[in-house]
Amino acid sequence: MKKANLLIFLLFPLFCLAQSSFKLKGKIFSETTSLEWADVSISNSEGKIIDGTTTKQDGTFEMNIKKGSYKIGISLLGFTDYEKDILIENDTNLGTIILKENTTNLVEVVIQSKKKTVEQKTDRLVYNLENNVTTVGGDALSAINTAPGVVVKNDLITILGKGTSRVMIDGRMIELTGEELNNFLKSISANDIKNIEIISNPPAKYEAEGTGGLINIIMKKGVHDSWKNTTTLSYDQNKYGIYTLRDNFFYNKNKFRIAASINAKTGYKNADEALDMYFPDGLSSMKSVTKVKNENLSGKLAVDYDFSERTSVGFQFLNDRNNPDFGSNIRIEKYNTQNQLQNVTLNDSYTDKSSGNQTYNAHLITKLDSLNRKLSFDADYFNYNSKFDRNFTANNYTPDMTFVDVNQSGRNISNQEIDNWSFKADMEHPLQALNLSYGAKMSFTNSISDVFYYNTITGNPELDPSQSNRFKYTENNQAVYINGDKKLNEKWNFQLGLRLENTQTSGFSETMNQETENNYLKLFPTFYTSYKRNENNTFSLNYGKRINRPRFDLLNPFKVYINSNSYSEGNPFLKPSFSDNFEFAHSYKEILRTSVFVNVITNGYGVLFTSNPETNTQIVTRENYFKNLNYVVGESYSAGLADWWSSENSLYFLGAKTEFIKNINATPSNSLQVEFSTNNTFILSKTTKLQIDFSYSSPFKSGLYEIGYASSFDIGFKQDLFNKTFQIAFLANDIFNMSYLKDFTSVVNGVKQVYSQNESNRFVRLSVVYNFGNKKINVKERAFGNQEEKKRTGN
Repeated sequence: MKKANLLIFLLFPLFCLAQSSFKLKGKIFSETTSLEWADVSISNSEGKIIDGTTTKQDGTFEMNIKKGSYKIGISLLGFTDYEKDILIENDTNLGTIILKENTTNLVEVVIQSKKKTVEQKTDRLVYNLENNVTTVGGDALSAINTAPGVVVKNDLITILGKGTSRVMIDGRMIELTGEELNNFLKSISANDIKNIEIISNPPAKYEAEGTGGLINIIMKKGVHDSWKNTTTLSYDQNKYGIYTLRDNFFYNKNKFRIAASINAKTGYKNADEALDMYFPDGLSSMKSVTKVKNENLSGKLAVDYDFSERTSVGFQFLNDRNNPDFGSNIRIEKYNTQNQLQNVTLNDSYTDKSSGNQTYNAHLITKLDSLNRKLSFDADYFNYNSKFDRNFTANNYTPDMTFVDVNQSGRNISNQEIDNWSFKADMEHPLQALNLSYGAKMSFTNSISDVFYYNTITGNPELDPSQSNRFKYTENNQAVYINGDKKLNEKWNFQLGLRLENTQTSGFSETMNQETENNYLKLFPTFYTSYKRNENNTFSLNYGKRINRPRFDLLNPFKVYINSNSYSEGNPFLKPSFSDNFEFAHSYKEILRTSVFVNVITNGYGVLFTSNPETNTQIVTRENYFKNLNYVVGESYSAGLADWWSSENSLYFLGAKTEFIKNINATPSNSLQVEFSTNNTFILSKTTKLQIDFSYSSPFKSGLYEIGYASSFDIGFKQDLFNKTFQIAFLANDIFNMSYLKDFTSVVNGVKQVYSQNESNRFVRLSVVYNFGNKKINVKERAFGNQEEKKRTGN
């Protein structure tokens, strides 16, 4: 009852914001279908734009306007502009407005070339990647990495200053993480992406999981009664070669919408690693060269059917398979305190690694009335499985490479399977005072992890029970949310939301006969306000509280060997961390954008690189060991230096203050970090573009770790042929090979460790894209209701 009273108290101010303004609404259609993303503007008698919005997926728009005479303007790429004088004396419905198609191809090309690369909206930053040549022939992951203020490093997608970010497609969550999320995004062609939205503080409708903001990928759409097929073939050359073939088919006619895709990748990439560990009795230096198979096959089938103008149902199936087998040659050199080489260990290993997931989704969407009340239901089933099978042998040698003995010989097998069911309902409920939305979700997860270790030093595999285990984990989650937003007038907008999540977890280790349970009920508020001072200046302030739950595989307490001198182990006692996120932003003419982030993390968990000096072994563990205060000041500048030259530039200053909440025998250290990037597009002709990009990240200290600098210099070229039926693109990525992770340093228990990793970031790519069919395609993309659980299955 207290929580209900709190909810009413917090939302009451929104209900009291109703003003003496009137509601203006309407629908925008072509001759065959509704038009999404049409720009609607309202001008006063002096011709000055005083308000505006964009149409929703069903072509509707709505805004609050004071009494008076105005001119409404509607524009959309590929259609003739619409203007009309209107008189507002009460609530007004303009009905259905039909836009006529503009068939002049030359005009369309000119408009596209001048489209802004970055647009500042009231609650998000919109990145139009069609101007960036380096994304042609690429995938969604590479496209995200070119977005302003977003960095993709070490399998993590991060909004600078916000932490690891979640990814959506057309407003629906994709909750995979790490390698699994990257593989999913690599199966999506960048050519089918309209723009990318960067949302620093997500509203209460979305799960509170994750410390960072949201990356929302908006797919291209078109009109009814059409079909389209896009085939992309690309070849990447690093030390080895990688072939990628993608085919996407869309069909949209009458009441049916079908989307099907298949994506295949095969080839190899090279990965070099180096690790220096400074033990009391001398240096242990490890160098590794690995040839990684890049093999992926994925597909999707989605079918939607409209029972009526108000109700539609759909089904979607997604299957993704990866087989990144790899063989490693590892050399470990041991020195004494006088820096004299004492012995050499050669470690040869081969890993048979595979993973896959299947997702089934059924959904129903119904519009309840003419007031745009909309109810949606989703039912999802998700299955994830992975296999890790490593054989390794480590032999000891004298400094002159005379064989001494076998250091270690073993086989490490790790399997994991996760099943998840989820059900959710969402309601959009516009009121006279404010736009209200609310909903609920239930999720049920079961996970089983097996770890087996066999000692093969005698030639006959012998199971070691002390290093083998079966770990069972269950997690159930129930959540409800309510969100309200209100446009007070032409200058002020407010939004307030609350999400309540109840979670029960249980982990059981069969070998240790140990069960760990954790139950918690948490409230996650969000608040947002924006102030439009004039046409040139817009200010915004927002706040959100979030939770970061450990991935399922991090909770398994047993060892997985990386090599004979290094192993990783999970922690069944890991607890979620929480973050409070504040942001203040200012936009000037949508050219200069200033952002100030403050992020407070409590009970933070992360990786600890500890060691055992007696055996010269590295131990990779996870602990809740810190709390953090992060702060960021960022500037972004969009410059049209000439009709043929546009430039997007950003400069971020990041700092932190870290405190260790657990005795890990280490001292926190922080320093200022600088992130700079410049993306430059040159229009050489109507069909030819050149792209030159540069990014730089300074060395910095963050809590337990110190990280070296990274930079990347990229050149891209695109040529359109046969009225864009064919596209040929060339990309030289990280030309100077400086974007890899270097000098990753930590000191725990008096042992200094320095790690570097280079995974073939330098490569050249040649891509050919072929489009045929009717290009004006309208396909509704949909993700899955249990995506929060899928996120935590990553490797």
